[in-house]
Amino acid sequence: MLLKYGDTAFDCGVVKGLSEVIRAEVSEPATGPEPLVSAALDACEEHLALFQRGERVVIVTSDITRYTGSEIYLPLLVERLKRAGIKESDIEIVIALGIHRKQTDAEHKKIAGALYGRIRITDHDCDDPGKLVYLGKTGNGVGVEINRRITEADRVILTGTIGFHYFAGFSGGRKAILPGVASRQACMASHFAVLNPGEGNGKNLRATTGNLEGNPVHQAMDEACALVSPDFIFNTVLSPDKRIVAAFAGDWREAFAAGCRYYAEHFTCRLAASADLVVVSCGGFPKDINFIQAHKSMEYGCQALREGGVLVLLAECRDGYGNATFFDWFRHRELPEFEAALRRHYEINGQTAYSTLYKAQRYRVILVSSLPPEEVQTMGMSPAASLDEALAKAATMLPRDYTAYVIPEGGTVLPVIS
Repeated sequence: MLLKYGDTAFDCGVVKGLSEVIRAEVSEPATGPEPLVSAALDACEEHLALFQRGERVVIVTSDITRYTGSEIYLPLLVERLKRAGIKESDIEIVIALGIHRKQTDAEHKKIAGALYGRIRITDHDCDDPGKLVYLGKTGNGVGVEINRRITEADRVILTGTIGFHYFAGFSGGRKAILPGVASRQACMASHFAVLNPGEGNGKNLRATTGNLEGNPVHQAMDEACALVSPDFIFNTVLSPDKRIVAAFAGDWREAFAAGCRYYAEHFTCRLAASADLVVVSCGGFPKDINFIQAHKSMEYGCQALREGGVLVLLAECRDGYGNATFFDWFRHRELPEFEAALRRHYEINGQTAYSTLYKAQRYRVILVSSLPPEEVQTMGMSPAASLDEALAKAATMLPRDYTAYVIPEGGTVLPVIS
């Protein structure tokens, strides 16, 4: 079996002590994605029956960094809207950029598919106060400012894809509103909820992968979405190779919850015990395009690892870190100092850097990447140029009869110790 790395791969047959290969338990439908999408949209008939001719409809969808299958489902969704009496000229697609960059015309075309050139497409701008409307505050004090196009529409439909998120629990659903079409300030404030109140109190343990109950980040996003009260949502679930394997549509809370249950059931792998060594691949390009993207595989892979164990992470990172300020955060070498700095000047990428250092100090991480070796060491990890080199380093850190897991698609599967 091969472990993908950028556009190449390493042979994982060299991993000694291998106990199990950890994979998601999901199969692709034989009929293709269109019947899945249509069946999910059938669940929205009672919502679509309320739409009236002449109403302005906004469809919120993800940007190019969050592939959702939008080029497949958006044309089918618009066809349903037209059957309900909505004209194409009254439909607008708003790209939920959050704090990401604007999209190119080519990227708009990839997102909209056959709708490109027929339906108006607008990029969200989190930094333009003239295009934002204040709606109120969440229970934990997050001021919610939302894209004006959303607030002025007669009908709002949220689309996206459901997957694990390392501190919001799951992506998808309510995230199309916050952070998707919210102000930069609201994005930062909602993500700041990952930290417990009071300096030195660290991360909230409920703000973690696959958990929504009592999760303060999820709660802020849920309450912000309630202020918009979208008419319905459409969310996909994708296989590791980005094919639609399930779709959920309907009430924005109920459909999202159903999608999360499905994802947790099919993408969680229950293990009898943690291992001494975990070898995890992000799944190759573009999943390992930069370190911020690769961090997801690092986070999930560590769940299968014993305290002080060794993680070998295969992540090419051809585009570096994924953010210009990410590496700068590692001037803070100790977690208490790092946390204090993060509280003084919170950044989402700083949170990812903090999480990286936390794992680098709790475990022993060997990173196979194209990043400068001295910078990898600054981040608290050990650099390696190949899987063989990484395993040779790991052998010096492991007991003689060590156990090992291999995870070929680290960004999609969550190991859980029973």
